[in-house]
Amino acid sequence: MSAGLVEAPDARLRMRIADRQRVAEDVVTLDLASVDGVALPEWEPGAHVDLEVAPGTERQYSLVTTTPDGHWRVAVLREASGRGGSVAVHDTLRVGDEVLVGGPRNHFGFDPDRPAVFVAGGIGITPIRAMIAAAEAAGTPWELHYAGRTRDRMAFADELVVAHADRVALAVADDGTRIDVAALLAVPRDAVVYCCGPRRLMDAVEAAAAHWPAGSVRVERFEPAADVDAPGESFEVELTLTGVTVTVPSDRTLLEVAEDAGAFVLSSCREGTCGTCETLVLDGAIDHRDTVLSPAEQADDRTMMVCVSRARRGCPRLVLEL
Repeated sequence: MSAGLVEAPDARLRMRIADRQRVAEDVVTLDLASVDGVALPEWEPGAHVDLEVAPGTERQYSLVTTTPDGHWRVAVLREASGRGGSVAVHDTLRVGDEVLVGGPRNHFGFDPDRPAVFVAGGIGITPIRAMIAAAEAAGTPWELHYAGRTRDRMAFADELVVAHADRVALAVADDGTRIDVAALLAVPRDAVVYCCGPRRLMDAVEAAAAHWPAGSVRVERFEPAADVDAPGESFEVELTLTGVTVTVPSDRTLLEVAEDAGAFVLSSCREGTCGTCETLVLDGAIDHRDTVLSPAEQADDRTMMVCVSRARRGCPRLVLEL
């Protein structure tokens, strides 16, 4: 979830893989170190980085921790049926390799002042692991419900159970146990629910907690929205910083047209999942197709992800700070 337009370093950092460890079946951690020895930027739990896993190919991975050596740690699940990014990490990246890294950025902020209900599925434990550490440091009451297909594929499960047996509940599909999301969230509490994992789990959590107070559920999605490629109408957009007005045809994205017009636009995923291209909206109604902004933030129409979102049907013109 975004808390509005999130500032992040513009330049990619050249980093070195300082360590690589297998932490579960098909899951490795990478420790990323500054090549020139400069201290890395600080980050808050829930933040992610853009990792160039191959030339011209970036993927977003949540930060797990900053190691005692000052390195950033990410965890990557090998998804053979994915888009190839995680396979590249597992099959080609080794200790000593240099990579480009963007960020950190955070659209999944943790509030240490309110009790936390963490719900994680599979590799979705990654940002949750950082939040648990922050909750412990702040004295924030918390509980974790962690689901996976098999126990050996559940990264950090053993260490979390050993350290926090009374607050960690594992649900292992192969053992016949599952998270009863409806029962877990049936009664609203004075707490925030943080969820990351497969789309079906996050959808279930949002549906089960629909009667909770606004802002009680925060999710982190790295999958494109189902309607991301739906047909759209052409519209006009004024780019105030660039000083031009251009037309976005129905078969092109606003990002593509803005780049052609000479606008400076930071972008990474180009599918509405990372938040890099978030842009201020000065006027107009938006057809939001991202999975970064919360429903309330989308309703505000204050910012948009120009890589996938468009003018809403019936809105002929947008004005953007771009």
